[in-house]
Amino acid sequence: MKIFYRPALYYLFIDLLILLLSFYVVLDWFPLTTNTPFHKYSIATILYTVTWLLVSYSLKRYKPLRRQSYKRTTLKLFYTTLILFLFFLFLLHNFFKPYSGFVLLSVSLGIFIVQYIFHSIYFAFRFAVEYNEITIDQQPERINAKLKTAEPLNDESYNQLCTTIQNNSRNCVLRFLQKNIDLRSGNTLVFVETTPDNLMMSPKYQYSTIVQLERLNNMRGVNHKLSIINEKLPDNGLFVCCFESKSTRKIRLLKAYPAGINYIIYSFDFIYKRIMPKIFVLRKMYYFLSKGKNRIFSKTEVFGRLYCLGFEVVKERKVDNLTYVFAKRVKQPETTYKRIYGPLIRLRRYGKNAKLFEVYKFRTMHPYSEFLQAYIHEHNSLKKGGKFNKDIRITSIGYFMRKYWLDELPMIFNLLKGDMKLVGVRPLSTHYFSLYSKELQELRIQFKPGLLPPFYADMPQTLDEIQQSEMKYLRECKSKGLISTDVQYFFKILKNILFRKARSS
Repeated sequence: MKIFYRPALYYLFIDLLILLLSFYVVLDWFPLTTNTPFHKYSIATILYTVTWLLVSYSLKRYKPLRRQSYKRTTLKLFYTTLILFLFFLFLLHNFFKPYSGFVLLSVSLGIFIVQYIFHSIYFAFRFAVEYNEITIDQQPERINAKLKTAEPLNDESYNQLCTTIQNNSRNCVLRFLQKNIDLRSGNTLVFVETTPDNLMMSPKYQYSTIVQLERLNNMRGVNHKLSIINEKLPDNGLFVCCFESKSTRKIRLLKAYPAGINYIIYSFDFIYKRIMPKIFVLRKMYYFLSKGKNRIFSKTEVFGRLYCLGFEVVKERKVDNLTYVFAKRVKQPETTYKRIYGPLIRLRRYGKNAKLFEVYKFRTMHPYSEFLQAYIHEHNSLKKGGKFNKDIRITSIGYFMRKYWLDELPMIFNLLKGDMKLVGVRPLSTHYFSLYSKELQELRIQFKPGLLPPFYADMPQTLDEIQQSEMKYLRECKSKGLISTDVQYFFKILKNILFRKARSS
């Protein structure tokens, strides 16, 4: 086992800074019995700091954070703090009685809390932008994925199926399903609750339609179950599921309680069942307390999960305050990524020389929105400014952040890295890039994209006008020079923002 290693100097420096800051706060701000705390505790501070660094090194805390897990760094921090506290408590009671146990306790707690916050922020950022391949079982190649025709249900089996649906939903749901699918068909499977193991035992291509009566809100491992259903359905097979949407839940809770109290209850419910499952520090606590039941799902997230797992939404209806979705199996689950949907997001965009680079932004969309761009483009028209009209992917706070460019503040990191420049065309996704003319595509990739696009200089209204605006800017970059053109456009953009109230569309 390797004992000695090269420490990450940046991590050691941060550690040292937090140690000294904690001592300073306790000695300067806390009420102590001595009038000269810095003089009295100077030797103790040096001894504690040196010991902390040695113990931390021995526990391998100073290995690069990118090579460590959140759990391990937290445990190492806890062990280091505990060892230091017990060791100096022993010294205090036996050799250094003039020193205060209150100072030792305060400093130890302060260091642990600040270090823990630092670790949490670091890993929150890393988990928000670091993608890992999703844990979905790889499906074997589909050979002859055609439906195996079965005999229709007899009257007794059909009546039993109808009774099961009634017992686990309502008559209106039964009537809705009878109207939209063939429940008498032997190729229709209806289940209430099931485990992935039971789903795996189902024969392949036996059912043209699979109906799930259990709400997605109550399911653990939604993606895993959807991937199995994808595998079991034949080509173009139908999956029917239901969920209570975020908006429906809000209306239900606000109506159920008196005015004033209802918003308090709704706020706590939203934090507990929507925000906690999305924050990596609180996820395990949430699932331990709730068993994953009754989570809050937005329509965007449900649709995004379906598209991610190889389905295409063909119909949606609201029945008995639940949204029923009919999704057709169209392809294998995408090679996608597992991540915790934190406040930051990393997006792949076209840069100079057609190289894809990663843009950092604050998240303004619901989880799994990235899989719905084609769906939104198909079902929504473009509004002024080239953005989608009534884009269901954007959250309420996301609209506000986009209006005032708050979501783009992390792109300053891309500016510092050299991926982007101050003035330039927008960095586009693959889908948006494909909507542009071939000539403009070839011209775009000759320059770096920018934080301030020519859009704010010309204020175009349609996608065609946006392309004309960008074409004009890029041609001027080639004919007049990049620097002079960017300076000219910078002042035009500044004028429109300050005096003409230009805002992000």
